[in-house]
Amino acid sequence: MEVCYILEVDVNGEEIFIVDKKTLSSFSDRLSKLFGGLTDGSRKLKVIFDNFPGGAYGFELMARFCYNNGTIEITPSNIVLLNHAAHYMEMGSNSSAKLNLVDQTEKFLEGINYWTWSELLQALKLCQDLLPTINSSFLLDKVLDCLVRLTLPTMASPFTCSSNNSSFQFSCDTSSTCSMRNNWSQTTWWFEDLLVLNVNSFDKVIRMMMSQKLDHATIFKFIVFRLKSRYFSVTASEKCKITELAINLLSLLDRSSLSCRGLFHILLAVSRLKNISKFYALKLERLVGSMLDQATLDHLLAPSPHRNHHVYDVNLVLRLFKAFFLEGSTISQTQLRKVASLMDSYLIEVAPDILLKPSKFAALIMVLPDSAREFSDRLYQAIDMYLQVHVQLCEEVKMRLCSFVNHDKLSAEASKHLAQNSNFPPRSTLKSFVTQKSKLNSLIHNHLSHFKVSSQSKSHSNAMEEQEGFDQILIYARKHGHSKEIDNLETRLQGMQKKVTELEKVCTMTHSEMSSVTKSRLHGPGKARSLPKLCS
Repeated sequence: MEVCYILEVDVNGEEIFIVDKKTLSSFSDRLSKLFGGLTDGSRKLKVIFDNFPGGAYGFELMARFCYNNGTIEITPSNIVLLNHAAHYMEMGSNSSAKLNLVDQTEKFLEGINYWTWSELLQALKLCQDLLPTINSSFLLDKVLDCLVRLTLPTMASPFTCSSNNSSFQFSCDTSSTCSMRNNWSQTTWWFEDLLVLNVNSFDKVIRMMMSQKLDHATIFKFIVFRLKSRYFSVTASEKCKITELAINLLSLLDRSSLSCRGLFHILLAVSRLKNISKFYALKLERLVGSMLDQATLDHLLAPSPHRNHHVYDVNLVLRLFKAFFLEGSTISQTQLRKVASLMDSYLIEVAPDILLKPSKFAALIMVLPDSAREFSDRLYQAIDMYLQVHVQLCEEVKMRLCSFVNHDKLSAEASKHLAQNSNFPPRSTLKSFVTQKSKLNSLIHNHLSHFKVSSQSKSHSNAMEEQEGFDQILIYARKHGHSKEIDNLETRLQGMQKKVTELEKVCTMTHSEMSSVTKSRLHGPGKARSLPKLCS
């Protein structure tokens, strides 16, 4: 009579199975080697498995295969558990059984390219649950590769419901699923489904997508979408981990495919994380800074992490602008003008912040070279606003801030406003007058130089044109608020006009006398002399 050995199996502490040792050992080399040296007296045995793949359900599938004499229906829904259980129990080619489970599952996996999208997703979830077993990693790579191929827009439309499981053709399970898919873009329909990816799988998928030449703009959108979606359901440490991975992957993408809006969304999320690595935070800031010419004012208005210092995160903006200038020679004049305009808008926005220290405000101004600004009107507006709010500043600090305004780049209206602005220190106001006076003197000098030349070659009929020129100078002076100088200027101009009139009379008389002298000498010996150019 054949001896029956009862085997008690404790699976991961979840459940205890009572099975026949001989039945399972005939297909499992692991059990066969474990109990091979037992005597007939050892009829009741017990084994404990702490890490059985798939737990109680995985063991039940494996046992069913053994009790059915090496046969079981293998489907995409159970292939992962069966394959892992087969390797765990050493039911491969070395097994004494002819119909080993490893070979059967491996053969079934050859048709993975014909699986539906939902079947692949189910297999993905199981593989991730079974990690970090060696075989799970191998099977996971196969599943991920198929999923990535299905996301490529060159494949058959993912929205087509079909019962034919042709290679890499997405098959919808129900009409409702198809309806939901139709609401998505043809390049982003898979975003929500792949939220099940864990950190390691996500890293693999992105790199696979890049190797398969998937559009980098689509990859970027998926990275941002995943960050937004996962932030609400994970712990602080997990947020740091997925954010650091996302930043690392973003650096691999082509910069032309990146969205400034998406990058600032990630940057805002990073600013709220306390334990994120400084290496990755700076890496992201440098990436965002390189695209600062595409940013808007709203992007820069990130709240300060320390509200007791200032309202907006000024330190972050300073770092971004410094990162922009790290691009060096690759910065065009157009980009420079855009960034300068952006900074002026930011200065106007933060100027009313009573908590913003003068040193920080000055740092924001100095982060850009003066050559970056085509005009200084908006910079003057920001400084004026800052001085109105921060009335307690000493004269030295006010003077320093006011010295940043390039008076030569101010419009006439801004210069006039500055000259009458009581918020600006007297030295600054004087500088405005000096600058405008310099302009005025230059204009007069140029005009008089032109007048001296033209008076030598023009007749009295052009006097009205010259008078109009003088009038224009007076209009310029009045327009710029030089009331005290206007009187002096008018006196000077009147004096010059009087001298010109007298000079014209002298020239006329001289011309008459010279004509008579010339006529008298034409009849005498010698050669006639030329007339002076002034009188000719």
